[in-house]
Amino acid sequence: MRWIFLFFVAVPLMEMLLLFEVADYIGGLWTIFLVVLTAVLGVQILKRQGLSTLLRANRRLSNGELPGQEVVEGFFLAFAGALLLTPGFITDTLGFICVTSPIRRRLAAKLIQSGLLFSTISGSSRGFFWSSGSFFGGGQEDQSIEGEIIEDSEYIASNKDGGPRDTH
Repeated sequence: MRWIFLFFVAVPLMEMLLLFEVADYIGGLWTIFLVVLTAVLGVQILKRQGLSTLLRANRRLSNGELPGQEVVEGFFLAFAGALLLTPGFITDTLGFICVTSPIRRRLAAKLIQSGLLFSTISGSSRGFFWSSGSFFGGGQEDQSIEGEIIEDSEYIASNKDGGPRDTH
């Protein structure tokens, strides 16, 4: 609850005070110019970092791996985008921190390693879970299913042409 208060009340008030101070020091038009410039630069960096993260995620998926790190980085990039488009120097600074690749990767790795978030693929439930077991959009309980994946080349070959063949 305290974080909601800080984010929606205290941060905008601090932003306004800082904008007023900067405007008194360099002038109102220059302050507006700086705010717009940081937003434009931030969005350009965000696009590049987002594309890079997407390509890494696709590479991991094509290797048969879950792109957990990349998905969490994507959440940080989305958060950074919101911060960078919010007028102000404090939110821009936080946005640039989240968009900076080494920092973002470390933050995402720490979030995953902390145990607050983990990824899984089991049956029909695929996605990221909080350690409490609540699915991001689902509400499914945490399940562990032991199993083994066996690749049956005959089955794969029979399904390429539209259906299973009778092999008896």
